[in-house]
Amino acid sequence: MNSPRWRRRAEDRPREICAAALEVFAEKGFAAAKLDEIARRAGVSKGTLYLYFQDKEQMFRAVVRDAVVPNMEAMTAAIKDVDAPFPQVIRAMLSGFAATAQRLPLGRVAKMVIGESTNFPELARVWHDEVASKALGAIATFVEKAQQRGEVRPGDPRLFAVSIMGPIVTGVLWEATLVPAGGASMDLEGLAKQHADAVLDGLLEEPSQ
Repeated sequence: MNSPRWRRRAEDRPREICAAALEVFAEKGFAAAKLDEIARRAGVSKGTLYLYFQDKEQMFRAVVRDAVVPNMEAMTAAIKDVDAPFPQVIRAMLSGFAATAQRLPLGRVAKMVIGESTNFPELARVWHDEVASKALGAIATFVEKAQQRGEVRPGDPRLFAVSIMGPIVTGVLWEATLVPAGGASMDLEGLAKQHADAVLDGLLEEPSQ
């Protein structure tokens, strides 16, 4: 009979494969990512991959759900029912997103989705369904509630959500795309703080302090 340690090992294997796949996708892109390389980094045989995933598309969906979605859900859950003032929440959310983007290869994965979605539309579908639409929807809902409280001026909450997240997402993509080509690095934490001041001055009914 297997020991508990080995039972835990078997249960952890899909997560370990997803972690290896995230690294390979971020480094190589989707088309160039080889299952042999993913298996090697995960410490399993190539055949073992097929015990858990039918193909690379299914593996990518699992990677997004395992590595990206929990971080996005943590961010959106923090703003769902919070009673703190709107400026305080937006500053914390942008700073948290910048920190997450430096800890995980979000920019490189997003770059891959943008660059390869024509040939692999499933990538964009997964990113939209699991990440972008959920995050944008949660922020828009938070903006709408702030409007109802009189904190935020009238306007389309969804477009305001795009205004809030747009510059920091651009900074993340800059880091992933242009810095490797010789561009100057972007201070994501500094961008988050400076953008928070700028966007809040435009959104709030009263100037932010």
